[in-house]
Amino acid sequence: MELLQTIETLCGAVGVSGQEHSAAAAALNLLKEYAPNAEIDPFHNVYGVVRLAKEGQPAVVLDAHIDEIGMIVTYVDTHGFLKVSACGGVDRRLVLGQEVIVHGRQELHGVVAAMPPHLTAGDDSGKVSEIEQILIDVGLTRDEVKKVVALGDRVTIKSGFHSLLGSRIASKSLDDRSCVAVILRTLELLKGQDLSCGLSVMFSAQEETGERGAMIAGYQLKPDIAVALDVSFAHTPDADETKCGKMGAGPMIGMAPTLDRELSQRFVTLAQQNQIPYQTEVMGGATGTNADAIGVLRGGVRMGLLSVPLKYMHTPIEMVDLSDCEATARLLAAFLSEIGKGE
Repeated sequence: MELLQTIETLCGAVGVSGQEHSAAAAALNLLKEYAPNAEIDPFHNVYGVVRLAKEGQPAVVLDAHIDEIGMIVTYVDTHGFLKVSACGGVDRRLVLGQEVIVHGRQELHGVVAAMPPHLTAGDDSGKVSEIEQILIDVGLTRDEVKKVVALGDRVTIKSGFHSLLGSRIASKSLDDRSCVAVILRTLELLKGQDLSCGLSVMFSAQEETGERGAMIAGYQLKPDIAVALDVSFAHTPDADETKCGKMGAGPMIGMAPTLDRELSQRFVTLAQQNQIPYQTEVMGGATGTNADAIGVLRGGVRMGLLSVPLKYMHTPIEMVDLSDCEATARLLAAFLSEIGKGE
């Protein structure tokens, strides 16, 4: 499957944190081509062994998270309106007036209620509602709603998948389904190669709510070396250029106290040797990704981080450039092709 099709398939699945089963099933179906033993654990992590490490070889794990941000139903009022709370960092500035899908016993379409500006008091006109303050209108009475919606059901903002000019795409959940696709593309590039390391893959659950899935799946797989794949901020005219990467300039190689300095430098060297575009992302503390959780498992894991530049993070129209995804896969394949040799 082409990279574009893979990403579209993955983004089309629903997988709000804690309810990732549909997204996990879609990822499992794609991973089985490279790891026939791949499975989904009770936590909705997807993982599989591509190649077992031989004696003396390092065990390497690749990680990308499968969950997406969304909301969770907390209450149904007497008029049939739903109240919700956030699962992950939902951008509340964008929620009012959006069309949403309630994932209950059946999919139920609704809208987020918005007070007309004519009825808004002057002091309140510029305020952004907290997620817990919004109401979702599904057009049904309370009794009708309760037949198909239970407290705890997830809600997503309805969004399509868009191929834009050039090689850019926009969709919900490109954070982090684009990186799930990068790992699958990496496995395709490595097909037929005799690696000098063990290789396992995990698509972890609940990253958006505390990196919980990575702790579980990573502990199970026992890596010596791990590489987390995630997205990071791409520059837009209203953002600080010094804190962002650039779309189309290749993967952002992470450098941070929580990451292995030698691995980070090795990625830089390999990118230069293979003429792969790259950029660096320097962080003074934790990375805010699964790398932080995986690195401290068991007796410690040598940790690397590659990020795909992404615009409009945690919105329904996240954007990536397919050239960055391809470059990230090429760099990761180059790394895996040499790891373990001479060690």
